[in-house]
Amino acid sequence: MNRLEQILKIRQKLQNGNYSVGSWIQIPNASVAEIIGNSGYDWVAIDLEHGAISTTDLPDLNRAIELGGTLPLARVAIANSKDCKQALDAGAGGVIIPMIESSKQLEETIQFCCWPPVGKRGVGFSRANLFGKHFEEYKNESQQPLIIAMIENIAAVDDLENILKVKGLDAIFIGPYDLSASMGIVGMFQSNTFISIIKKIFDLCQLNKIACGIHIVEPDPNILKNRIHEGFQFLAYSIDSVFLTKSSQLPI
Repeated sequence: MNRLEQILKIRQKLQNGNYSVGSWIQIPNASVAEIIGNSGYDWVAIDLEHGAISTTDLPDLNRAIELGGTLPLARVAIANSKDCKQALDAGAGGVIIPMIESSKQLEETIQFCCWPPVGKRGVGFSRANLFGKHFEEYKNESQQPLIIAMIENIAAVDDLENILKVKGLDAIFIGPYDLSASMGIVGMFQSNTFISIIKKIFDLCQLNKIACGIHIVEPDPNILKNRIHEGFQFLAYSIDSVFLTKSSQLPI
């Protein structure tokens, strides 16, 4: 299955109301990426915002993830033209965009992600099209990367109905830590106030038929199952660094 087929398969899952589970990497090491990429996930997101990963690491990390038949995505550092273009040119099948707070911001960012005529991303030879060898085939993919908008600030909730109507959006992804921080209740996920905001986001996604996702940071299969049962569709299961931290503790 090529990259575009993987993109379309995940998109179809979400549009049909099914779920897609991926994972997250912050460690700039191809062996780690290969292990996570061979672990059965639909996708693996490379974290360019909080990890120590640079854009020069992306080609090798993407290759390692692809060895397991998994789609590489990139959580870009900032919703700007440079970050989106470099991530997609390196072979990411889509972008997870942090700190989206308005429909206007999301519309502009999607323009950064797509070649003309859909967007205004710069056209050129890159790893994504094997440096020109697959240029013609890539034209189709370049019009339709996966677009995941992160809701991480309470201000975004005020414009969420408009955000959900933006053409090209595949899913909303809740960043629980930043969202709770913006509410003045950092990490207090059992707070009634936080729970009510999560429900509001989820309900608006359901109403607008856009997949709602969330990051399950602690690697607990029961939490994952519960979130799927609740109706969350785009789920990130833990982080490479957290997997390692949890499994490497002295057991005695």
